[in-house]
Amino acid sequence: MPPAKTDQLDLWAESGLDGDDQVMVDFLLPTGIYIQMEVPRESTIQHIKLLLWKEAQTYPLFSLLGEMEGHMFECVNQAAVHEELEDETRRLCDVRPFLPVLKLITRNCGRAERILDSKIGVLIGKGLHELDALQDQQVKDFRSKMKRISEEKMQRMQLMSWGEWLRSCYSTQLETESVENLIDKHEGVIKITMHYDQSQVCSVILALKKWQTTHGPEEDIGTRSDYVLRVSCRLEFLLEDHPLNQCKYIRDCLLANESPHLTLVHCDVVKAIFEKEICTIGSVLARKASNPPLPLPPKKRTPTVRTLSVFPALQLIKGALSFVPLAVRAGLFHGTELLCKTAVSSESSSRSEHVWNKTLEFDIAVCDLPRMARLCFAIYAVMDKVKKQRSTKNTHLNKYQTIRKAGKVHYPIAWVNTMVFDYRGQLKTGDIILHCWSSFPDELEEMLNPIGTIQTNPYTENATELHISFPEYSTQPVVFPAFDKILEKAAEIAGASDSMTIGRGGKKFYIELKEIMERDPLSQLCENEKDLIWTLRYDCRENFPQSLPKLLLSVKWSKHEDMAQLQALLQIWPKLSPRDALELLDFNYPDQYVREFAVNSVRDDDELLQYLLQLVQVLRYEPYYDCALSRFLLERAQSSRKIGHFLFWHLRSEMYMPAVSVHFALILEAYCRGCIPHIEVLKKQVEALSKLKAVNELIKLGTIKTKTKQAHLKEAMMTCLRQTGFIETLSNLHSPLNPNILLAGVHVERCKYMDSKMKPLWIVYHNKLLGGDTVGIIFKNGDDLRQDMLTLQILRLMDLLWKEANLDLRIVPYGCLATGDHSGLIEVVSSADTIANIQKTSSNMAAAAAFNKDALLNWLKDKNSGDALDKAIEEFTLSCAGYCVATYVLGIGDRHSDNIMVRSTGQLFHIDFGHILGNFKSKFGIKRERVPFILTHDFIHVIQQGKTGNTEKFGNFFRQYCEEAYLILRKNGNLFITLFALMLTAGLPELTSVKDIQYLKDSLALGKTDEEALKQFRQKFDEALRESWTTKVNWMAHIVAHPS
Repeated sequence: MPPAKTDQLDLWAESGLDGDDQVMVDFLLPTGIYIQMEVPRESTIQHIKLLLWKEAQTYPLFSLLGEMEGHMFECVNQAAVHEELEDETRRLCDVRPFLPVLKLITRNCGRAERILDSKIGVLIGKGLHELDALQDQQVKDFRSKMKRISEEKMQRMQLMSWGEWLRSCYSTQLETESVENLIDKHEGVIKITMHYDQSQVCSVILALKKWQTTHGPEEDIGTRSDYVLRVSCRLEFLLEDHPLNQCKYIRDCLLANESPHLTLVHCDVVKAIFEKEICTIGSVLARKASNPPLPLPPKKRTPTVRTLSVFPALQLIKGALSFVPLAVRAGLFHGTELLCKTAVSSESSSRSEHVWNKTLEFDIAVCDLPRMARLCFAIYAVMDKVKKQRSTKNTHLNKYQTIRKAGKVHYPIAWVNTMVFDYRGQLKTGDIILHCWSSFPDELEEMLNPIGTIQTNPYTENATELHISFPEYSTQPVVFPAFDKILEKAAEIAGASDSMTIGRGGKKFYIELKEIMERDPLSQLCENEKDLIWTLRYDCRENFPQSLPKLLLSVKWSKHEDMAQLQALLQIWPKLSPRDALELLDFNYPDQYVREFAVNSVRDDDELLQYLLQLVQVLRYEPYYDCALSRFLLERAQSSRKIGHFLFWHLRSEMYMPAVSVHFALILEAYCRGCIPHIEVLKKQVEALSKLKAVNELIKLGTIKTKTKQAHLKEAMMTCLRQTGFIETLSNLHSPLNPNILLAGVHVERCKYMDSKMKPLWIVYHNKLLGGDTVGIIFKNGDDLRQDMLTLQILRLMDLLWKEANLDLRIVPYGCLATGDHSGLIEVVSSADTIANIQKTSSNMAAAAAFNKDALLNWLKDKNSGDALDKAIEEFTLSCAGYCVATYVLGIGDRHSDNIMVRSTGQLFHIDFGHILGNFKSKFGIKRERVPFILTHDFIHVIQQGKTGNTEKFGNFFRQYCEEAYLILRKNGNLFITLFALMLTAGLPELTSVKDIQYLKDSLALGKTDEEALKQFRQKFDEALRESWTTKVNWMAHIVAHPS
């Protein structure tokens, strides 16, 4: 039996499983009449309104209601926020009101616009009325500007041809590197299986020269122009302006010795989809009113040179500890650089409110304040030092205690940051209330948290409240100088100085400069080195342009003369490669013109998807909503449906975080308004994930509360998936893991839930584009997948770097996507099994299974024979080498036999990356994993083809693959450090400080020569071989503990 409903909160999650498809709903009418009636859970809002209207006819005052279309429902949603149900095509069970109460309200005018707003609000997870309610001029200006730009974008899209639309939405991924060896290997001939209308299938031999395109002879142009080629299993089209052998799908098939499957699609089919999207845009734009003009910028006034008195008068704190003396520390920062000495208030003791009324002064002139200067506050308790304290009610304080002077200990209580200039470049003045944050990072700068958000805590009721007052400097606003004025200042300084004094170093300085510039991004610069870099900045531009980050760290940002000269130099600085430019988006480089320079360097990068995860995270470092990075991401997302898809999910998955919810909501809203046809596609995915979450919660509830047997729970799960509401929502959608894959419907009989703590769902779909093909997806609810997503992204990058060096190690970077708070999806790799299962099926005793070295080779022999077996062993050898190096460099732990899998084609791959950067599992303080990476004797047995004497293949080929792969990663060590550094504020459990990234620096032996690094890697390789017996013991313990 399915578990019984236990409380009101399960009303929507357990729809219909108790045999009752009705739910009792309370309706509140604007006439003051209250009606209670049963309605179907699966009904649309429109149908429920019709049922209510029929029922209301029997009640008094019905005639006062007027027309049914003039009303809509309002409810309180799961976030405890009023939500207007403008989109009446939604089902009640998908709306999920907090309580089954619907209020009927009068609909205002502009319905088409309101429906669009409602759909966007539901889609992004934050109602647009919440953004409307914010009393923030920056939010209003950004939304107004983005609304106008998005509308212009949609108008341009209406003018597109269907070919241009197809290219931007569904063109196949291309790779331009040479593939001569690959084509030669196939003797210039590729066998392609062609499909037509998904029914008629024929095999054709296409004789492809090395650069032959999909073009046919000119005389066939009439027939050929009626069709386009599509990758059979997904929504990717091969367009005629690129050679066929540049298509990534074709190359992947050739590498795997598989026949590519292509489908001929009639152009009319594609045009019909295009015209439907254009109609969707037209229906919205036709009803839109013109937007009001943007507000004019304030009249600019150059800052005076007067010294400060800058900031601020501290007035009171609410919500802080009332039984101890409190003090406030404040610091001015540009990135992580402290611009001048911090200021500290006196101690204040009070039982209710702490009041200082004291001006904190900073030793810096107003004219020297950089545009991105931020003021950081820390509120801390001042307590007597206690020699021994066995227990304390405030145990969290001990973690952050800092002894400042004899006999006193300072305990951080709260922190908050604010910008010195507002988003218009105007120096802040007047009174400001800041609601503080109470969670502290691992690393603090004098108890201050400059890397933290400049957003104040939205949970104002429980937050410590800090009132500050900025002084008035003039009757007119003080505005940061325009860019042309900065360049004029730089020219004035250059004209006044002797041109011969501009740094040009000799050979001695060149050698010293080269040594500094070749250091990794984690290396610190001393003051003498900074002075040398700044003095020789023109040498840096000519000889070390990629060293721009180190030059920026050498600028004295507290001197406006140096800042002006830097901006002038930036205008003639060579454009950086996208991979080098990424570092400039780190928190250490907050200057807006530097960040614009970085964005312009990555603007034309075809690898944008490779780094999109980091680009979304560094939006946290942007203090203002309208910035170069936001505009760039929106521009690229609205020009490429695939980039837009993943930008949406990377933003949407973190909407629950209060520090970024407004910023991310604004970008999501702007994206949706600029890509209206994509709204319905994404909405379908959001609704499907909501249904899967309901199924997962049903199973968890049954497991925890009723101890229902597994067979009954699986039956309940299948019953759920077969319901009409679930079938409709879970069918005919684009896969969130890959938007080019269309999921037809759930193959219910093959679905199951997995027996781990969070009961992940194993869902099998039919592929809509290729009959007979299935797509497996794992839905997780309760696990944070962001660390897995980062690790798989880095594995994908490693694969790319190796391929660029003509080394294909057959990596399997399967899809993984976080979709919400501790929820997400993982791609199921087809035809694969875990090492544990392979070993268990070959042995009658669980304890002995881990020590059967023939099990893996025999399994591969069962799956392959003849030449296919040799190919499988080669695939195993290459992939094993790749993962040995990758897991060592990334410090991936918890490598038991259920976390390593093998495909029937021979590819080995790792899964589940909950422990990275050397955070290996331990028990009773003893590390369970003693090896740098997994290389067991059964792996070696496969590599040696089961021949003990075949040491050449292992000793020469395999080791050589590993060493070559390791050296390639070393050359790109700075890129890996940068990508991890950009994720520091993401809140990943094992990536919280720069110290965590130090593991990468050590594993890649950065700072050492290639010979020294190779020697270190060979020692680790030998250690992995020597200690492999410990791995087998761990695997045995794992198999015994998890027999099923």
